[in-house]
Amino acid sequence: MKVILVEDELAASDNLAYLLTKINPDIEVIEILDTVKATVAYFLKPHEGVLVFMDIHLADGISFEVFDQVEINIPIIFTTAYDQYALKAFKVNSIDYLLKPIDQEELSDALDRFQSQNHNKGIDENQMQSLMHLIQHKSVNFKQTFLVGLGDQLIPVKTADIAYFFIDTGLVKAVTVQERSYVIDDKLEDIEEALDPEVFYRANRQFILRRQAITAIKFHFNSKLLVDVHPVCHEPIVVSKAKASEFKNWVGK
Repeated sequence: MKVILVEDELAASDNLAYLLTKINPDIEVIEILDTVKATVAYFLKPHEGVLVFMDIHLADGISFEVFDQVEINIPIIFTTAYDQYALKAFKVNSIDYLLKPIDQEELSDALDRFQSQNHNKGIDENQMQSLMHLIQHKSVNFKQTFLVGLGDQLIPVKTADIAYFFIDTGLVKAVTVQERSYVIDDKLEDIEEALDPEVFYRANRQFILRRQAITAIKFHFNSKLLVDVHPVCHEPIVVSKAKASEFKNWVGK
């Protein structure tokens, strides 16, 4: 069985490919795509794939943008940390929805459903009810506190007090509304998955911003955006042209 992965994190795509072949050695990953642009270009041409595993947040935007530009006529299993996208996902040919980190047993069940439903690519009522339950109950589990090192001790920093996270000379730091800075012993990708996406936004590969920390959005060259925050950050915070519209919509909620 030939499958296509749409995933912008190398570690995530490697792990998914490993799990797939572990579950079924006959599964072959024939393509890995990491952007909306690359995905559209790929599906505009003939291919041999029979199933797509698709993350929702890609390097240059949201994967739902793909469906505005090209028709994908094979089933899709979405893989993401953001369960608020579940209902939207099932409007675009999806047969399942897996939350990261992906569990091998759940992945195996999803493949079984693909085998039994590949002639009927929609979602049935039982799946919809399960998704509604997921959305109502899973979203309360976002990270509330980070333990950070301070000298020879660990202190709790409430997520509600953090204005933004950013990478500074290789270190991930959290800056609080009280204008304190702490080193966080997690990758920015892991922090992003632990945060409520209604409150925090991954502006680029270097910054995750809290909505309330944003003080101004300025137009930048090439249709990019330049973001001001409080406490003031001395590094420029640039939102790409591809993410500009989504970012403005998120800020304006």
